[in-house]
Amino acid sequence: MVLQDSELLTLFRDPATKENAYTSIIRKYQEKLYWHIRRMVVEHEDTNDVLQNVFIRVWNGLENFREDSQLYTWLYRIATNECLTYLEQQKRRTAVSLDDVEGSLENKIRADKDFDPNKLEWKLQVAIQQLPEKQRVVFMLRYYDEMPYEEMSRVLETSEGALKASYHHAVKKIEDYILNR
Repeated sequence: MVLQDSELLTLFRDPATKENAYTSIIRKYQEKLYWHIRRMVVEHEDTNDVLQNVFIRVWNGLENFREDSQLYTWLYRIATNECLTYLEQQKRRTAVSLDDVEGSLENKIRADKDFDPNKLEWKLQVAIQQLPEKQRVVFMLRYYDEMPYEEMSRVLETSEGALKASYHHAVKKIEDYILNR
């Protein structure tokens, strides 16, 4: 039986059921968060590292979660911020621009043993890596996670209008990339 988020939060706040509730939250959202992170950082090992950091932050912050938004929204905000922090650390570690880090993500995609540049799904992945960071995040949340703009606005803490514009620009750039390659 899958419990509702409100039930899980109530169980989490009870010391006797806290760990079981936390485990249930992880089970419920782990796969969605994994794929959200994976699309941003590309490599499986890096994704697992970021996901582990997300769940540490969730454990440390869940007690203070005020339920102003849905649990799902709060988790995605943490995951998105952890991805951006990870990418920023990669940039600093290698002392290169974010464009170079994005280029390196594209190279990781191209290095995948299953990579076939003629397949649309691979062209899409490479095209996504060409997008500016904000457009990439907005595109992935909307396209892959089918997140409504209202919810995305809470995750990314920006207006729905700005998100719609970012998504529109991202789609146009991806179409141009795919059609011209």
